[in-house]
Amino acid sequence: MRPLGILAYRAASTLLAPAMPMVLRRRGRKGKENRDRAAERLGHASIARPEGKLVWIHGASNGECLAALPLVEQLVARDIHVLMTSGTVTSAELMEERLPKGAVHQFVPVDTPGATRRFLEHWRPDAGLFVDSDLWPNLILGAHARGTKMALVNARMSQRSFEGWHWAKKTIGTVLSAFDVCLAQDDEIAVRFRGLGAPDVRVVGSLKEDAPPLPFDAEKLRELKTAVGARPVLLAAQTHPGEDETILPVHDALRVSYPDLLTILVPRHPARGPEIQMLCDARKAALRSKGETIEADTAVYVADTLGELGLFYRLVPFTFLGGTLIPRGGHNPLEPARLHCGVMAGPHSFNSATAYAAIFAEQGIGLVRTSADIIALASGLLADPARAKALGDAAARGAAALGGAVEKTIAIVNGFLDGHARA
Repeated sequence: MRPLGILAYRAASTLLAPAMPMVLRRRGRKGKENRDRAAERLGHASIARPEGKLVWIHGASNGECLAALPLVEQLVARDIHVLMTSGTVTSAELMEERLPKGAVHQFVPVDTPGATRRFLEHWRPDAGLFVDSDLWPNLILGAHARGTKMALVNARMSQRSFEGWHWAKKTIGTVLSAFDVCLAQDDEIAVRFRGLGAPDVRVVGSLKEDAPPLPFDAEKLRELKTAVGARPVLLAAQTHPGEDETILPVHDALRVSYPDLLTILVPRHPARGPEIQMLCDARKAALRSKGETIEADTAVYVADTLGELGLFYRLVPFTFLGGTLIPRGGHNPLEPARLHCGVMAGPHSFNSATAYAAIFAEQGIGLVRTSADIIALASGLLADPARAKALGDAAARGAAALGGAVEKTIAIVNGFLDGHARA
């Protein structure tokens, strides 16, 4: 007998199903759905299922999909077809660019019984991997009921989420029990999943620790370096509302000692570019999305584009990493660290706590709590390029010490597929 929470969820999602086409159309008008592919969200596949073994990998958005790319590449190299699903327009665009031949992308169906049934009947995956913690009960339980071998990979859960689910342990326990294995990022996360009823929890590390360096366009990097010239640069990447308001006064304070300082802001969500430009007020700001370039009097360059972090991490020896001055949990510090770009970040780094700890331990510095902390650390690094370079090299050593999750996850998938073959 299913717990009451699961029964209530299924009943509610069944009642809401007739309204979903209207909801998707409304979201499409706001740019939150791809209107040309809206049928995929209702479980209607836009392409045929390939013949042979198929591994289905689901990631909520950009970060999860990018973390899964090394898995995709290794599976395709073994002549295993891969279906990648995600729920956001930007992640779909990113996967269209980055997925190797042999892998396809579809939008994940809305979590109604009908949409998930149509999706699963068409794709018939041999194995399903859910990245991080994007848990959709109808989809997960439906796949399990059809005999799909399931794994929760790169699994993470914050303390806050754990405490919230603690009040619905039977419900979350039922969902987690559909996974044959849960591959947690660290011991602390593993304890949380075990406490909520996941039956087989193993610690394998983070997939992000095995990801390849971010790509970049060499010509665009040359253009940026030419535009910047000898100017000192403060880079703030993956910023959220509340953090730009901290970085801009940092820019003003540093300009006292470095009058030609250029601050580059890369917002986590590119659509915030015009908003950040307004925040700049009297500071001369340029928007990359509009084709505006860095001029001699440009004070703040807002890099409000998608998929170009690899450029900016290669441009400078250190960066402030956002999502950490506010309780968002921080973004992947391994991305800049692998490119020998030193990391400074605030105290809210729980999304990648192990990676931040390894990088900060190797660097010896990096944790900043206030604008004064950022000013002090950035000022010292700007004054001493050799020290800034050494910081980047230390960050790279910290990142290199982590790894192995991809290999361990692939071993699990091979076991799933071998089991299907024997059956």
